[in-house]
Amino acid sequence: MKTMSERELLYLSQEDVVATDVGMPEILEALETAFREHGEGRAEMPPKPGIHPGDGDNFIHAMPAYIPALESAGVKWVSGFPGNQDLGLPYINGLLVLNDPATGMPLAVMDCVWITGARTGAATALSAKYLARPDSSVLGVLGCGVQARTNLEGLKALFPLEAVKAYDIHAEISGAYALEMATRFGIEAVAVSTPEEAVRGCDIVVTAGPILKAPHAKIQAGWLDEGAFASLVDFDSYWHADAIGEVDKFCTDDTPQLRFYQDEGYFQHIPPVHADLGELVTGTKAGRESPTERTMTATLGMALDDMAVAPLISKKAIQDGSGVRLPL
Repeated sequence: MKTMSERELLYLSQEDVVATDVGMPEILEALETAFREHGEGRAEMPPKPGIHPGDGDNFIHAMPAYIPALESAGVKWVSGFPGNQDLGLPYINGLLVLNDPATGMPLAVMDCVWITGARTGAATALSAKYLARPDSSVLGVLGCGVQARTNLEGLKALFPLEAVKAYDIHAEISGAYALEMATRFGIEAVAVSTPEEAVRGCDIVVTAGPILKAPHAKIQAGWLDEGAFASLVDFDSYWHADAIGEVDKFCTDDTPQLRFYQDEGYFQHIPPVHADLGELVTGTKAGRESPTERTMTATLGMALDDMAVAPLISKKAIQDGSGVRLPL
């Protein structure tokens, strides 16, 4: 047993985290285990508290979770500042602390930007596994940042995607995204000039802009095709209430967290929640039941996701001898 003076933790920079090269299939498997634990009442994840410095839609959230089956416990401290783009800074920033669930001692501190992107893409894909048509081949993406990339990666791991239609308020960003995705995944990718073009004719739609308390509601009723699935990574920021009201099943990754956000002023015009992801994974609630259903999930970004991925990163970094050891 180490003495007090010998105790240490592992620090992993963003570069260290990325270098572990943990793959999307591993992340998807870990997330499914985590949500099964959650659906069966074994995981612990309180609604994430937050503070909101400055004006507008800035946030800093604390996100703790414990997943017994993965022997994972810890907390992520993450911020989202929409104005950072104008400063040349990332929208999302933060750190994750991984603890030993047996002693509570901190084991690792790691940058959480890559983890946040990767696990969100996996969360959309896992929800789609239960809510989208298995033959879904056309993806529409609105907001062409990090989440647009990881959501495509996650969905490509589970669905026979052949084409993606990309929209961003900055045409040069959607153009660059389309070129990158076509090259990376070998699919047809085209930048479109309106939100409507990015929604109509798609089997899966992902909205991934900044999270806004007052939705700009660009997506109108009648645009989402019969049989389509949509993932709201940016809450309901892109969606008009009438468009959300057209879906047959409205889901989320965690109902208590959604209720918490409603109390904070988000999601003020949504239908009743059919199921959360834990209920879908365990089969407590049915997912898609017909090829014509319109389904939708609010992908909130859960601490459960982060604590499913963090041990994969930590174990791989230790194997590779990467990171910096710091004394406690």
